[in-house]
Amino acid sequence: MKNRGGTLTEENVGEKNLVLEWEKPPFGDLPLTENQRKVIKDKYQKDDPSPEVWLWRVAKNIALAELLYHPEIPRDQLLAGVKYTQEWLDVGNGETSELLSIHSGVKEFSELKSNHKRFIQNLYAYVEKSKKAKELVLKTAKQFYDILANFDFLPNSPALMNAGRELQQLSACFVLPIEDSIEGWGEAVKQTMLVHKSGGGTGFSVCRIRPKGATVSSTKGIASGALSPLNLINNATQEVKQGGTRRGANMGIMPYWHPDIFQFIKAKSEEGKLENFNISIAVDEKFMNAVEKGEEYDLIDPHSKKVVGKANAREIFDLIIESAWRSGDPGMIWLDRINNSVSNPTPLLGEIEATNPCGEQPLLPFDACNLGSINLSKFVVMGKIDYARLGEVVKLAVRFLDNVIDVNNFPLPEIELTVKGNRRIGLGVMGWAEMLALLGIPYDSDKAIKKAEEVMSFVNGKALEASEELALERGVFPYFKDSIYDPSGAFYKEWAKGRPRNSTRTTIAPTGTISIAAGVQGGGIEPFFSIAYTRYNAKALDALKAGKKPDESDVFHEVNPLFLKVAKENSFFGLKPEELWKKIEDNHNSVRGIKEIPIDIQKVFPSAHDIDVIYHIKMQAAFQKHIDNAVSKTINLPNSASVDDIRNAYITAWKLGCKGITVYRDGSKSQQVLNISEKKKKEVKKKKVIDFSEGLSSVYYKFESGYGPVHVHIDHSNGKIVRVFTNTAPIGTEIAGLTTVLGILVSKYLELGGDVNEIRKHLNSIKSDKPFGFGPKRIESIPHAVSIALSKFLAQMDKLPGQQLLTPLIEEKENKDNKPKKDDKKDDNKGRLSYCPKCFSPNIAYQSGCSGPTCFDCGYSECS
Repeated sequence: MKNRGGTLTEENVGEKNLVLEWEKPPFGDLPLTENQRKVIKDKYQKDDPSPEVWLWRVAKNIALAELLYHPEIPRDQLLAGVKYTQEWLDVGNGETSELLSIHSGVKEFSELKSNHKRFIQNLYAYVEKSKKAKELVLKTAKQFYDILANFDFLPNSPALMNAGRELQQLSACFVLPIEDSIEGWGEAVKQTMLVHKSGGGTGFSVCRIRPKGATVSSTKGIASGALSPLNLINNATQEVKQGGTRRGANMGIMPYWHPDIFQFIKAKSEEGKLENFNISIAVDEKFMNAVEKGEEYDLIDPHSKKVVGKANAREIFDLIIESAWRSGDPGMIWLDRINNSVSNPTPLLGEIEATNPCGEQPLLPFDACNLGSINLSKFVVMGKIDYARLGEVVKLAVRFLDNVIDVNNFPLPEIELTVKGNRRIGLGVMGWAEMLALLGIPYDSDKAIKKAEEVMSFVNGKALEASEELALERGVFPYFKDSIYDPSGAFYKEWAKGRPRNSTRTTIAPTGTISIAAGVQGGGIEPFFSIAYTRYNAKALDALKAGKKPDESDVFHEVNPLFLKVAKENSFFGLKPEELWKKIEDNHNSVRGIKEIPIDIQKVFPSAHDIDVIYHIKMQAAFQKHIDNAVSKTINLPNSASVDDIRNAYITAWKLGCKGITVYRDGSKSQQVLNISEKKKKEVKKKKVIDFSEGLSSVYYKFESGYGPVHVHIDHSNGKIVRVFTNTAPIGTEIAGLTTVLGILVSKYLELGGDVNEIRKHLNSIKSDKPFGFGPKRIESIPHAVSIALSKFLAQMDKLPGQQLLTPLIEEKENKDNKPKKDDKKDDNKGRLSYCPKCFSPNIAYQSGCSGPTCFDCGYSECS
């Protein structure tokens, strides 16, 4: 290993000034928007007195790693009292590379936290007592602070939350193995809970678990199947998230050849199953070719390695597609592409079987994500990309992420060894939508696809260059021997050139919360989620929760800053600002199709649902060409998308070279629990007309909807609904006529013997372009209001099946203060929420492969 050259020099800087420099952020107040300040304070700042102090804390903490690599810093003082192990591994060319593990020196698990804390305290203490060390760390800390405070770059949320704090756990997600034994299952559950406790998410493969019905030789019993350990982990996740501040996220992956593949594909269509998981099917070229030809393939018991059956590839693919159409799960991952690329730089250690929960980071067992993102919106000057400054920031970001590895307090010793051995980092981008808008390029254009390849190729190249420079200072990654980079090894790939410090360098990760903190709406490589939307203050939120219309003074129009600038320059296109925002909001938050706005401006400001599915996939594929790991992106489709649309999306992603795909059909998950299996469908038979000569009882419900008040009258006899009357004002309008017809049709259906629960469920799933209200009181549509009335009536009659409430509105008598109950959390995975589970804002988007929403008001996301 070659050390960084040079000697620490004494400078004429007074000790007092040096202390002040260390304690005080380098420059003044940051120019932040109100929303940025709110999200930063809530998510990251915590007890820090200002955003500037928060970022300075993070910068100094990560810069401490510089002490480990300077030849004049005595290691014995940095490691005094710390239990550790140290290896110098052969990396070829007559060189060795250090693998320093803090956790591996500890024999008792209970000592891990205190041992690592001692290590970090030693680093801070040495800076305090050594002027030379303080100058060294200050120099790097200032460089880090500069790119953080300018929001040129931000690391993943755990680093922003925990760097310099008690936890010091800086990684977002991990992959853990599940062995094929009861002991292995128990160990996986224990490790999952420890990772989730530290704030991380987890990915798993069930490729080693014997199928349901297989013989267990030790007990002569019957195996319960590959879903069993995932169900255990799902339940453990539920318990940890109920008691913690952050929900644990999981990814479950099954290879297509596993005999339990049929049950796995359908797993999330059953209510309550794997509700804390994303699931994906691991496939390869062989499977996809068999799909095209309609061929069968072997189902293999992973324990015995024997063929135990056959399946038709096209039938399995169709099952996957239909399930994805209904619920968004499962996704698909092409593991052969991952293992035959730089995504698995150390095949000697094993094949990659799983990814993190969002799918962008293929990882070996006990490996971890170490992520950060460049804010591309900061690098457009006068309509051109400032590649010179972008290259400088990429290099600093690579150094930052490499430093993170050295000061990270990993939740398990096994994870520390794998991460420090491979030194995998994932530098990605955010603000891509902003960059395109600033360049005047429509997201859904071939020019944008070409520009994506250009930009990411540059970032990827500069990241490799920076990593190779770091290797000259610090050594290549310790597991370099027999990696794909080692010319003398069995796994060498000619295209894997260089001797980098980091075995992989680039990834496109979700950036939900950090992008909001950075002041951009384009998370990752996603398009804008909307151009204008309504934001509510606390008073308005309280009114909406109560089902009331908020005062106009408490409602604000939030507009994409770039579009607002263009609108001002064009005198709001001849409209009053409020008129323009209203037109956009009434147009599904899109500017496309609004005649007052020039076509060229409409093209440059699309929102997610304006983008044709093919361009979503083309964009993902364009970035994937120049990414070491993978890309996390959601392929958004409208609710009207067909099963064939989903099928074409998966096929296109395969043919364009993607490593994985996640789709979301708008509103699909909210309908997931409403799907009726063929076996449960009942034949509708004509029944006798009931005698109403003795009169009927009637109940009345009133709801506020986006179209005004909805009145629902339910006539019943002996607790049985016989007629439903529905109306809304003003009489004579089309919407009023359709509302009246709705009641007539429901009444006719019931008269013919239809099941009230089936019609109630179907009505419950219908959304409109004018939802009203908030959180538990939200009315999605007029049919949804009728469904709520039916549910209320059935609940009052104790006839709601299992009293499983499809809407919390039924609980209003027991919950008069309109606050969500603690137990409401248990149901938050039955469908995709239409509002933020934290602040109840409706301004959310599903993007970047995340299973949960990103809130653009409070900054909530699954991974923060």
